[in-house]
Amino acid sequence: MTVNPSQEEGLRLAAKKIEEMIKRFEKSYAVRDKQDVLAMCALQFAAQVEQKSIDKETDTKVTEDKLNALNRLLQEHLS
Repeated sequence: MTVNPSQEEGLRLAAKKIEEMIKRFEKSYAVRDKQDVLAMCALQFAAQVEQKSIDKETDTKVTEDKLNALNRLLQEHLS
């Protein structure tokens, strides 16, 4: 698998975040099994991805609504 420099940087940052998250979960919860901690990390990452997707959809809808309102105003003034 060939990894370009930006992908490599992304992988490095992801690994660092996972390590930090593992430490935080191990410190906050009495977790004995590393597999449980990794599952908690996976769930956390998945939730973040989903939230970003929801936020993006919301932002897109708000922007679209504002553009439609602006378009209506322009059409009113140009008519």
